[in-house]
Amino acid sequence: MKYLAVLLAALCLLLALRLYALDRNLKNGVKQLRLRRQEKSAAPLHLSAPHQASEELLSEVNGLLRDSEDERADFRYREQAIRRQIANVSHDLRTPLTSILGYLQLMENPEVSEEQRAEYLGIIKGRARVLQSLITSFYDLSRLEAGEYPIVKERVDLREVIGALLAAFYDELESHFSVIVDLPDDLPPVWGDKAAMTRIYSNLIRNALEHGSGTLTVSAAVEEKRVVTRFANGRAELSKLDLPHIFDRFYTSDKTRSGRNTGLGLAIVKALAEQMEGRVGAELTGNQFSVILYWKM
Repeated sequence: MKYLAVLLAALCLLLALRLYALDRNLKNGVKQLRLRRQEKSAAPLHLSAPHQASEELLSEVNGLLRDSEDERADFRYREQAIRRQIANVSHDLRTPLTSILGYLQLMENPEVSEEQRAEYLGIIKGRARVLQSLITSFYDLSRLEAGEYPIVKERVDLREVIGALLAAFYDELESHFSVIVDLPDDLPPVWGDKAAMTRIYSNLIRNALEHGSGTLTVSAAVEEKRVVTRFANGRAELSKLDLPHIFDRFYTSDKTRSGRNTGLGLAIVKALAEQMEGRVGAELTGNQFSVILYWKM
């Protein structure tokens, strides 16, 4: 009986010690959590005494803290990105708008001749078209990212689409580039939305006209059961560091943004291609920049 009493007393003592350790760990954990909350820190919590159940609980809490810190870091990154985007959008909208207002002010001068007025009016129309294009691009990209841009897949003749656009831009291309076109007569059709593909290749041509120089090479071929198109032109200001970001929205290789607008055109190319299960890539060989699109047959 005496031994039983001693055993019970030992068990009670052991239980009391475990309860004390658990209570101590919980109180210490609460204290640490309050401190982390005040400091807005995600530093891991530590046990004041060993206890398996407490360790498991603490491991889960530390996991939640890490997740919370990752979410805060992601939020900060997105917030900074949004601020940069707003600054870039404001700059790119303000540039043509300032020019329009300046030429309108010049036209108010009674000493300006009719020929000068006609010249200023032509410039104003051009700047207004740039402004309209930017606003349309902002709207289209937001629809694409929200999944609200309608895509209807059908069999599309890329040779017809690209050929029609090259003809439409003929005068501008011929005055800007030495143009080489290689579109095989037997190029097979691909799956995609014809209107979206027209927008993609129109953006590539406009991007080349705005930023490219030298020779523009437009080619298409069948590679590994896909139709691959390539637009290549000179692009002196680009570097290898720019390539991973070339399709990011609002990205520009001109860090001063002097006379350059946002990189919305290539961002729209990428978004549209991916919605049609296509793939887009970019290469830089010397100063020769290429945009490559891969389509399912």
